[in-house]
Amino acid sequence: MKKPTSKEDIRSQLERETERFLRGGGEVENVPRGLGAEDALAPGNGASKRLFLEPPAKRTFVPEVVAAIEERRKALLKRTPQRKRSRLPRPRRKTIYDDFGEPLRKVWIDE
Repeated sequence: MKKPTSKEDIRSQLERETERFLRGGGEVENVPRGLGAEDALAPGNGASKRLFLEPPAKRTFVPEVVAAIEERRKALLKRTPQRKRSRLPRPRRKTIYDDFGEPLRKVWIDE
């Protein structure tokens, strides 16, 4: 059966890969805290351009569609009446205990 990888195995593998990268001529660049991978105001990403330049589109009100949606919503919110349960007394089992709290026997009683 294959042994599952533990956190220690993953850490050691990452450490080995990092060391191999550094030995192969790679270098790690220190980034100051608070900066992301890309500058937010750089012209290359989409954050610098303004959104919603055109005016909002005129919307047409369709009362039939709105009424149908409201009707369905109200039908979902309406509660179905619950069935009435019969209140006829049913026999129930009661446990008889002795003076020390030990169960002696079980008897059926009518309520």
